[in-house]
Amino acid sequence: MNLLEKEDLIKVKAEELENASPEDIIRWAVETFPNITFACSFGAEDVVLVDMLQKISPSTDVFYLDTDYHFKETYETRDIMADKYGMEFVRVSPQISVEEQALQYGEALWNVDPNQCCAIRKVEPLTRILSQYEAWITGIRRDQAPTRANAKKVEYDYKFGLVKFNPIANWTSEDVWNYIRENNVVYNPLHDRNFPSIGCEQCTRAVMPGEDPRAGRWANSEKTECGLHK
Repeated sequence: MNLLEKEDLIKVKAEELENASPEDIIRWAVETFPNITFACSFGAEDVVLVDMLQKISPSTDVFYLDTDYHFKETYETRDIMADKYGMEFVRVSPQISVEEQALQYGEALWNVDPNQCCAIRKVEPLTRILSQYEAWITGIRRDQAPTRANAKKVEYDYKFGLVKFNPIANWTSEDVWNYIRENNVVYNPLHDRNFPSIGCEQCTRAVMPGEDPRAGRWANSEKTECGLHK
């Protein structure tokens, strides 16, 4: 299928699947694009999609970007989920280690130039892994941030050059947590400690009452996205 054919198909399916359930979207995605993967951050949205994917297509690859800066609770959540589902998450790492980054760019790059840090530890590894697939699934929701407000259930990702599925784009946080409770899904315990959005330990803080749910990401900077979903 060439790009023009994909664009035509996506335009039609974006309208057809707008009101479809996440499960139906995932089912169509894996049937239409067998060479598909799911990017898991182990946040609330993503553990929901792992649970759905394991019920629909357990052989589909699920990867995570290991920045080497994750909270220990994030790694623990990964291990508990892997054991529960009998699966293995594909680990994708940056091309340089934490020590090499410090030597090349100085200590605490996340404070000095958070965009560069994300480019090294997230965007480059994601670009590398996605080059092996023709489609990917994400857990983004429209109400998470203005940059995600126009996300479609299925769209073409021109940045990375493949089809992108956002099965729970129209879900609210309440929808996510209802699914977690009803299906007894494992989730990151940091969510119970006022971390609605969880990134790297060095640049994620707890959110105070009344703050935007993503206020704890890249605190004390103007940065709002890591560059994966623009």
